[in-house]
Amino acid sequence: MIVVEPVAAAVVDVTNFVTASDASSEAFKTATLLKTLNINSLITGESGVGKRSISKYILPDAPVLEASNFDELLVAIESAREIIITNLENSPNIKRVIDSINSNNVRVVATAKSSFYNKYADELFSVKFDIPPLSQRLEDIELLVKKFTKEASALFGSNEKFNIKNFKPDLSENANSLRRQVMINYLLQDIKDIELIDIIENYMSDKLGSNSDYRKFLYLYEAPLIKAGLNKFKSQLQLADRLGLNRNTLRKKISDNIDYL
Repeated sequence: MIVVEPVAAAVVDVTNFVTASDASSEAFKTATLLKTLNINSLITGESGVGKRSISKYILPDAPVLEASNFDELLVAIESAREIIITNLENSPNIKRVIDSINSNNVRVVATAKSSFYNKYADELFSVKFDIPPLSQRLEDIELLVKKFTKEASALFGSNEKFNIKNFKPDLSENANSLRRQVMINYLLQDIKDIELIDIIENYMSDKLGSNSDYRKFLYLYEAPLIKAGLNKFKSQLQLADRLGLNRNTLRKKISDNIDYL
């Protein structure tokens, strides 16, 4: 059995890989090598790190099946020469799946979470490698932001450039959260007052109902105002002056909204 040391994989689409970091460049080389070898491989890592993308790069014509769809997966294994199985840890009967793979002589690329281990799977996969989270591949973020901005431009029919000033990448779900963040920020960067009011109105419509709602939802106004002011003026004293607030009042509001700042 070949065990490949943990490497990073680009988190983009089926055929395009970000290679700004050394780790991502190595991942591309690993994936390219696997394309030429008739062996089974297991790719592990967090959600959004690119496991599915790199699997499709290795086996571009293979069907993709979720491991939890047990019956559908067994049928596909009987009719396919190669297959991609996602979230292998969710299979209700891994041994039966692997027995079917072996008896039908099917080539498999599978994905699973980093902590996954199963003795039957361990025997099946000749190559295993773990894709680190995007937080460990910081060189790739700028290229991913550019890619997602291009997608946003095409989706929203705009040629606006994405303003990355004060942009702090959300890597909580790796490329998934970063892409969602870029899309939302791109859409909102030139939003009109009335459009923003409509968004807040829609958000609030199903949440109102108690006699303390005014204070309960005041943070929706105060938190972004304070956060933007602190980013712009870099000083509580200057921000208090611009907002026409006493410094002690501003400090209290900062304390009240600290979870959102």
